[in-house]
Amino acid sequence: MNEISSAPVLAFGAHPDDIEFGCGGVLAVESRKGRAVHCVICSLGEAASNGTPEGRRAESVAATECLGATVEFVDLDGDAKLEIRAEHTLKLAEIIRRVRPSTVLATTCFENQHPDHWRLGKIVRDAARVARYGGLKDVQGEPHAIGQLFYYAVTPEGEPNSIHPILIDVSSSDVVNSWTAAMGAHASQCATRNYIDLQLNRARVWGARAGVEYAMALFPNDPMVFESLAEAGKGARNF
Repeated sequence: MNEISSAPVLAFGAHPDDIEFGCGGVLAVESRKGRAVHCVICSLGEAASNGTPEGRRAESVAATECLGATVEFVDLDGDAKLEIRAEHTLKLAEIIRRVRPSTVLATTCFENQHPDHWRLGKIVRDAARVARYGGLKDVQGEPHAIGQLFYYAVTPEGEPNSIHPILIDVSSSDVVNSWTAAMGAHASQCATRNYIDLQLNRARVWGARAGVEYAMALFPNDPMVFESLAEAGKGARNF
């Protein structure tokens, strides 16, 4: 593997289930390709109608194990109280420096969704930039520049209409089974809505566009750069 494909993937979620529902299949693909995958959860979902903070932490640990990932929890402002602050940016920049990922995933910045989602997306975007600054003494660790920041949408409402997505094929039965198990680990949240069916149906629709069974959409923060056209993959349309 080259340096980029062997470096860790770092995914941020505002709540314990965001990552599994929004990009769990992608993380299962990456872990099965031998990449370290680390998840950072920025609240314990304490404002949710179902579940307890302790229970949701346990669900998150079980879910990330299904994906072949590791997880840590950071305390920002609490569920449904997240604000965009410099201190949060610095805290997440420190995690980026410690993990040293090539790829970072975060919730989209599109505002028509849970307010914690789009705010976290902006905080992560800023943290990825700040992590590069060598003269910033407030952040521990050596400066680190990531390769690419991608956004994921937890629900269809969070999908930005101004960014063309990249589609990741998650059709492998091993990946689908692991992803489904990871979503199912969040039993408290699946009690009132069939989130597993919702996400699998979304993946089927994206997959139909790409000519595969299941696909997940990621939205790049910056233009994609390839060393040659051979790295660009294939288009979603079958002309």
